[in-house]
Amino acid sequence: MSSIFEAAAKLKSETGGRPPAAVEITPEGVLAAALSASGGTPVYAFEPLPEGFVVPGIEETNLRAPDAVAQAIRSALDQVSPPSRAVTLVLPDNLVRVFMLDFDTLPAKQAEAIPILRFRLRKMVPFDVEQAGVSYQILSQTKEQCKLLAAIIPGPILAEYEGVVRSAGYEPGAVLPSSLAAIETVNVMEALLAANLSARGITTLIVNGQELLLYRNLDLPDDDGERAREIERTVAVATAYYEDRLGARPEKLYYTGNRDVAEFAGWIGENELQVVELAPKPDTGAKTSLGHNSIAGVTGALAGVSA
Repeated sequence: MSSIFEAAAKLKSETGGRPPAAVEITPEGVLAAALSASGGTPVYAFEPLPEGFVVPGIEETNLRAPDAVAQAIRSALDQVSPPSRAVTLVLPDNLVRVFMLDFDTLPAKQAEAIPILRFRLRKMVPFDVEQAGVSYQILSQTKEQCKLLAAIIPGPILAEYEGVVRSAGYEPGAVLPSSLAAIETVNVMEALLAANLSARGITTLIVNGQELLLYRNLDLPDDDGERAREIERTVAVATAYYEDRLGARPEKLYYTGNRDVAEFAGWIGENELQVVELAPKPDTGAKTSLGHNSIAGVTGALAGVSA
């Protein structure tokens, strides 16, 4: 298949490499953001969706009411007045499998490298790699080794989300998983620990400058007590891994998600981490109420756009 899953594995994008608008589809609803033709501060809008309309997963149909989802996309984007019909599509993390891979060598041409990646990923994902959307970004390369970040999504799932964006009258010009989009809101070179909480799971990341040291996505149980305990364990594991790799404990945990930051901080226990929002909501620029919905994904998606 021909895929536009072009930017999914990038920690940082080339300037101007993405559309000036972004839309994130979640079980809670559709969040849109756009820059004006002259750049500046993003404008945001959110359209809620009833429970059960969006059910993210890699095995079954995700969009149970596609016409309603398309209408929510159209309404949210129309309110932020994007300067073009092309948008970056931000998807739930549990749809995308992300891997850090090592190769002795890799062809310089993408058309030659992608089949090698598909072969390598064949036994690593529980779906058809030949029909999947695949993207990669070389993180480091020497004569002896090539280290890269690869992302892969089931072809039918990608087509489902792309199709609903087109039904709304827009064109998906790039696709990003939520956490890799969100982390682009932080323009620092020092190491950081981050967590992204969704209705279905949690992703923990450790980034050190341009290097991704950890990317771990886990499904969470439905029971509230078990869910809280699993969140605490997941953050503790990521914190320990940070200390092991970098030789010091992190002082902050950068958080993004579908619940209030104070509520999340209460779930992770007394571990001396200061929990801060990865992308605080703006004082101005929101066309609708944003509620507890994080703006980090769509804000990060716009980080690759030139002013």
